[in-house]
Amino acid sequence: MTADPKAKNRMSNVAPLATRGGVGPSRTVLPVGSWKTIFDCLVEVFPNVAASVWKRRMSLGEVIDERGVAVTEHRIHEANLGIFYYRSIEIEDRIPFEEHVLFQDDHLVVADKPHFLPVIPSGRFVQETLLVRLKNRLAIDSLVPIHRIDSGTAGIVVFCIQDSKRDAYQALFRQREVEKCYEAVGLANASLKLPMTYESQMVQDEHFMRMREETGRGAPNSLTHIDLIEARGEHALYRLRPVTGRKHQLRVHCAALGIPILNDPMYPIMQPKPADDAPRNYSKPLQLLARSVEFRDPITGAARKFVSKRHLS
Repeated sequence: MTADPKAKNRMSNVAPLATRGGVGPSRTVLPVGSWKTIFDCLVEVFPNVAASVWKRRMSLGEVIDERGVAVTEHRIHEANLGIFYYRSIEIEDRIPFEEHVLFQDDHLVVADKPHFLPVIPSGRFVQETLLVRLKNRLAIDSLVPIHRIDSGTAGIVVFCIQDSKRDAYQALFRQREVEKCYEAVGLANASLKLPMTYESQMVQDEHFMRMREETGRGAPNSLTHIDLIEARGEHALYRLRPVTGRKHQLRVHCAALGIPILNDPMYPIMQPKPADDAPRNYSKPLQLLARSVEFRDPITGAARKFVSKRHLS
């Protein structure tokens, strides 16, 4: 028996579990395997989740299949079955910085995100994410980001309220019809002739968290316009306008040009990752800011421009 590659796509997008505390249920598709029970499968597939946690979730009715039937500890394993469950973090530290809502109408919410706050739940943070904070604050369970920025980057993030309108907004980013402007503090480099346009071919690095540039093996797939805003001694404030949207594009390009972004823990040299239980250091935020986003609203036809009120140190 082999896994059905279309099973995940067939699974209903309508979760049988309601949003709770601003967090919607997570979902997965059970793989093919020799497990006797669904419980056994989940314990092996998710090694970072203790068996006792799965038992508690199931006893509380917090693991449901795609048909809305509760999954019990002794239920027989069924390959390709869609499973919904609440993901939780037992101890979640508060990120001591606040987001600001800059705009809201029937279609959009625009937030000004602080440094360190993830946009969506991932890793050790669920409640302490921009999406969940906004869902709780605005009581809008349907809220979804139409683009993302790294947790270390501050600035503008746009959310869609209505699921039926989401693709119209996301299409603007896919078709490069959005003007994005960033600011960054990096090393000064007098040899750079600015303004300039920089392009390169970016590929996944050997380390899954990083990207790198590849030379001589294909056409460029990333492009950024770069300008100098002001000199600051050994550092400078730069304006960055990405045309493409590759992962870590601005950080990779700045490092390649000899103007690495201040406090970047990955480029040009990856710093050791702190232990998950180590206190977070908030004293050195990545000096990268999503200053503005500008586009023609595909629903209302209005010209939209949203500008962050934050500033880099």
